[in-house]
Amino acid sequence: MDEKPYRDLNTYYRNIFGGKTAKISLDGGFTCPNRDGTIGTGGCLFCSAGGSGDFAESAALSIREQIAKGKAQTSAKWDHPRYIAYFQAFTNTYAPVDTLRQKYEEALSQPDIVGLSIATRPDCLGDDVIQLLAELNGKTKLWVELGLQTAKETSAHFIRRGYDNDVFTDAVKRLAAHDISVVAHVIVGLPGETKEDLLKTMDYINSLPIEGVKLQLLHVLEHTDLAELYRSGQYTPLTLEKYIDLLCACIARLRPDIVLHRLTGDGDKNILLAPLWSLNKRHVLNTIHKTLRQRNIRQGMDFGEK
Repeated sequence: MDEKPYRDLNTYYRNIFGGKTAKISLDGGFTCPNRDGTIGTGGCLFCSAGGSGDFAESAALSIREQIAKGKAQTSAKWDHPRYIAYFQAFTNTYAPVDTLRQKYEEALSQPDIVGLSIATRPDCLGDDVIQLLAELNGKTKLWVELGLQTAKETSAHFIRRGYDNDVFTDAVKRLAAHDISVVAHVIVGLPGETKEDLLKTMDYINSLPIEGVKLQLLHVLEHTDLAELYRSGQYTPLTLEKYIDLLCACIARLRPDIVLHRLTGDGDKNILLAPLWSLNKRHVLNTIHKTLRQRNIRQGMDFGEK
C-alpha cells in the first residue's frame, strides 16, 4: 500500500480496528431545524431532499434492517470487514435523548459494528445530548461530524447555515472536553469564495481540537436553490483542475495530525446537475494523488503560514 502524503482514513481505521473497516450510511428518520421551521424551512442552499443522506439506507427500515442491508451490499468486496454505523441523513441529534439512545444502541448491538459516526449540527447539542454522547464514547469508538462548510460568516449566511462560528467553536470544545472525536465538514467551491477564504477556514479548523476533516466538492443537485443559481448563470461549478488546486492548498495548510476523511464526495447521479466530471470518482482521486506527488505536497507543509 502506497504511503499517502496526508493522514488517510483507510490507514487510520486499520490502526484502530486492525483491518478493513467500512461505514454503513443510515437514515434514523430525523429532520433538521433548518427544515422544520425552527430556523428555516428550505434547508441549506445546496442540501437535497435527502438531507445529505442520498446514499443512506431507507428510513422505512429499522436500524437493524438498514445495517443488514448495508452489510449485504459490501459482503463481496472484503473478507470479514468491520463496520461503523454512520447516522448520516439530516440532523442526527435532533430528537429527544431517549429516542437517540434507542437508535444508537440498536446500531451498536448489531454484529461487527465497532463504532458510531453521528452527523449533526453544532446548534443541536444540548447538555443532555452531550452527556449521552459521552456515555457512548465510553462504550465504543465515536465520531461526531459537524457541518462547518465554511468559516467565512458572510458565506455561511448566504448558504443559510443558520448559526455563527461561535456556536461551532463552543460545540467542538464541549465535545472535546469528553474526548469525543470531532470531524468537520468543509465545502470547496462555495459561491463567491476565494482560495484565501478557504485557507482561512483551514486556519480556523487548525485552531480547534478537531481530529478529522471532510473536504467536499460542492455539487449542484436538482430541486435545490443552488440549482436555480446554476441554471440562471449566477453560479459556475469548479473545473476538475481548479478543484484539485484548491484541495492541494487545503491539504498543505491543515495540521499534520488531522485525518482526512474525504477528498471529494459523491453526488447522486440521478439528481446531479454539475459538475459531471465528479461522477468518475476513481479518475478524480487518481488525479488528486498524481498532482500531490508531482507538486511534492504533503499535509501540514504550509501549516502556520498566514
